[in-house]
Amino acid sequence: MNLSFRTASRDELADALQDARDDTLATFECFAQAGMDAPVNVPMLPTVNPPLWELGHIAWFAEWYVLREAQSSAPVAAQRASLLTKGDDWFDANTVPHRARWTLGLPGAGALKTYCHEVLDRVLDKLDKLNRSADDDAALYPYRLALAYEDQRGEALAQMLQTLGVILPPRLAERTIPAWAQGEIRFPGGTIELGSKRDAGFVFDNEKWAHACYVPSFSMDSTLVNNAQYSDFIADGGYQHPQFWSAAGRQWLMQQCRSAPRDWLRDGKRWRCERFGRHFALPLDEPVRHVSLYEAQAYCMWAGRRLPSEAEWEFAALSGHAALRWGDLWEWTCSPFEPYPGFSADGYREYSEPHFMTHQVLRGASFATPLRMRSPKFRNFHAPERNDMFAGFRTCAL
Repeated sequence: MNLSFRTASRDELADALQDARDDTLATFECFAQAGMDAPVNVPMLPTVNPPLWELGHIAWFAEWYVLREAQSSAPVAAQRASLLTKGDDWFDANTVPHRARWTLGLPGAGALKTYCHEVLDRVLDKLDKLNRSADDDAALYPYRLALAYEDQRGEALAQMLQTLGVILPPRLAERTIPAWAQGEIRFPGGTIELGSKRDAGFVFDNEKWAHACYVPSFSMDSTLVNNAQYSDFIADGGYQHPQFWSAAGRQWLMQQCRSAPRDWLRDGKRWRCERFGRHFALPLDEPVRHVSLYEAQAYCMWAGRRLPSEAEWEFAALSGHAALRWGDLWEWTCSPFEPYPGFSADGYREYSEPHFMTHQVLRGASFATPLRMRSPKFRNFHAPERNDMFAGFRTCAL
């Protein structure tokens, strides 16, 4: 479905919500076939939730903001009780610690699938009955929020498939990342509006609000750094030479004992990679993925380059330059995640504010990002040490 969820109409939202739920259930089935529908069979890792918990949590989120009409994520904000007697005790991420999600005594997969279907049916019925005269951004906000959240959790579930070595569902397995010609583009710079306007439909709180930003001229890669280029960095001792790494990067490197990206495997003199439980020869012309910010920074230092700022990235993405390719992997920038002027948290209070200044901005999208979520305005963000995401990087001239 090639539309933006931000401005989706009532009918488009209904179709998209059904599509997102179908994707969630299809991905869950991949875990179930691997025996990971039971939390006891899922490793307790910092970047992983039990898929069974994720399944219930996604439906609970939609129930919380749409059916229960909560205006915020405060535990007392819901206007109605959950369809599940212990719904809040099981699935409120703000009150259920991460480690506890393995030992909650959750209902079985069948019961939670029934809950997912019931919530969606009621959401779609409520959406259909909205007063047509109220078919505006404010009325559609909770539905768009629920859709955006399910799409984001869907990508997180796809990342978990990679982390846990589980095969992809067909809808993702069919998406490939083609090889693209390497090159550099010179941008003249100028003033752009960072952030989103008030009449832009759905707006994430970290995009509030649009403000002028001057971007000096710059030169940027037309595509992402690929595996062949990154292997040259490794072969030249990139992971062994501390001068390429920041102080935080050196500390991370010592803790990780890493000498290549997390999905790379040495096979004699060649590299292989691990993708969703399968091993094969590393595709040298594909963008390097599963690298942390520290690895991206070290490569740039070695290459005599730098990461783009998020303003430069957005300037390039909005330019419409025919040679610029983005959307295959999320892209690290050199910009710390911080609020724009005029920021205020929305009802989903934990979305942005707790992560300011400790996380780093990534821009773009990945092959696992639904088309309706893709926007040059979207600000993704992760901790610098994270390398489980579908993330890579491109470089700029110094």
